Amino acid sequence: MEQRHLGRSGLVVSRLGLGTMTWGQETAPEEAAAQLAGFADAGGTFVDTADVYGDGDSERVLGRLLREVVPREELVISTKAAIRPDGRYDCSRRHLLAALDASLDRLGIDHVDLWQLHVYDPATPLEETLSALDEAVASGRTRYVGVCDYAGWQLAKAAAWQRAWPGRAPIVSVQTEYSLLHREIERETAPAAEDAGVGILPWSPLGRGVLTGKYRTGIPADSRAATTRYAEFVRPYLGEQSRLIVESVTTAAEGLSVSPLAVALSWVRDRPGVVAPIVGARTPAQLLGILETEEVTLPDEIRDALDDISDI
Repeated sequence: MEQRHLGRSGLVVSRLGLGTMTWGQETAPEEAAAQLAGFADAGGTFVDTADVYGDGDSERVLGRLLREVVPREELVISTKAAIRPDGRYDCSRRHLLAALDASLDRLGIDHVDLWQLHVYDPATPLEETLSALDEAVASGRTRYVGVCDYAGWQLAKAAAWQRAWPGRAPIVSVQTEYSLLHREIERETAPAAEDAGVGILPWSPLGRGVLTGKYRTGIPADSRAATTRYAEFVRPYLGEQSRLIVESVTTAAEGLSVSPLAVALSWVRDRPGVVAPIVGARTPAQLLGILETEEVTLPDEIRDALDDISDI
């Protein structure tokens, strides 16, 4: 798998990231083990989790697998903090550093490679929040730091603050939703990231699963949209405009003799500024289909057509 630098940092990651949000919940430990082994065998290195995924179970499962399946030193481990178990945002220095310590304990390691602020917290002064990132790097608990779902002005402000004084930890990444069905980051966040030298890590690069084409004729009984937990998450992408984009993706896939998933993922993977889309799979078989896209590169004419049909 191709490796890429994360923004203007020295950190190198695989151009696909393995998401672990369902580990310990929908994805059983043995399936997670098969996923991690397959991902590493394909050359994948970047694994993303968070302290709130499964109330910490995702980190616990990953921690066990780092001891039993793939050695920790072969992977780039990323986690996040800022959301309390009750859903409240808390980017205070007190909460963030305590949360990082708890994550390291669950993972069973002494540091992560990338530690990210999961959300922007308007109730906490940004300089206090960012000071926690500085402390985390200075203490060796993380090597690099990033943010998630920041608006363009929030990212620009945070990145500029960190560059303004020697010794502060630079922001190297922004994790944000990005797909053919969700291109809003191109208005402000992507230009801010480019200016600041921050790498983009798209989450939900398959449009919450809709770009795979599974919802073209309805809602499958075994899909996330059929569950109480995820129905509202998927619903915004089941409208007419989304349908037109999915049909275009399907047509392109048929012409290239690949899956719609491969077309949609290749499109976002190779967008300007994108380093590594983060993909999640419930089963090893699903992950195998995702990994097969490594060999797919879209022709310019197809990329241009998809750009036009999905233009914001």
